[in-house]
Amino acid sequence: MLNILIEYRIAIIRGLGTTLIICSSAWSIGVLGGIIFGYLAQKSKTFSRILSASSFLLISIPVLVLLFWLHYPAQALLSVVINPLITTIVALSAINIVLTGELIKKALENFPFQYVLAARVCGIEEKNIFLKIKLPIIFRQVLPGIITLQVSIMHMSLFGSLISVEEIFRISQQINSQIYRPVEIYTALALLFVAVSLPLNLLAYYLKNKYTRNLSEK
Repeated sequence: MLNILIEYRIAIIRGLGTTLIICSSAWSIGVLGGIIFGYLAQKSKTFSRILSASSFLLISIPVLVLLFWLHYPAQALLSVVINPLITTIVALSAINIVLTGELIKKALENFPFQYVLAARVCGIEEKNIFLKIKLPIIFRQVLPGIITLQVSIMHMSLFGSLISVEEIFRISQQINSQIYRPVEIYTALALLFVAVSLPLNLLAYYLKNKYTRNLSEK
């Protein structure tokens, strides 16, 4: 296994770099966009309906089908040719925005009003109520779910290989097609994802047990 990694290190590094670009882009766009979308959805019925409809639509369509539709039919209809890397980032970012938005919206809706009421009675300004009371509590509530979601987004990045994105899975396939040593190659790939995913999942589990509480007023 080690000799394969050494011999094909340049290709592997290139694949890892592409995977990193996909994940970092989808993570940053998705989390930031999801926070904004979730906040707006909690404030506005129109945005709430849009978020609910988008969530329902994305749950109903497999990720692979969405990715292929954006890469082939959508581009044919618009008469454009877009780099498959960009298509993958757009698809995963959209999924991340909607799912993160749902987490944020739910956390905002479930935030106990008595916390806000108590702060108002104590004379705390609305700005400080949000920054010093609501934001820290909501952040702790949603962080484990957001981390787990980002791990799922990373796993979805492998679908990019099916529209010719040169990410780590496609590179692994190319190497295997040359030397046909699937046990070593795909075991190394599995260990790579375990090395990244397991610490993140454990962190999410730790944060959930330590900070997540039932904030229901009931």
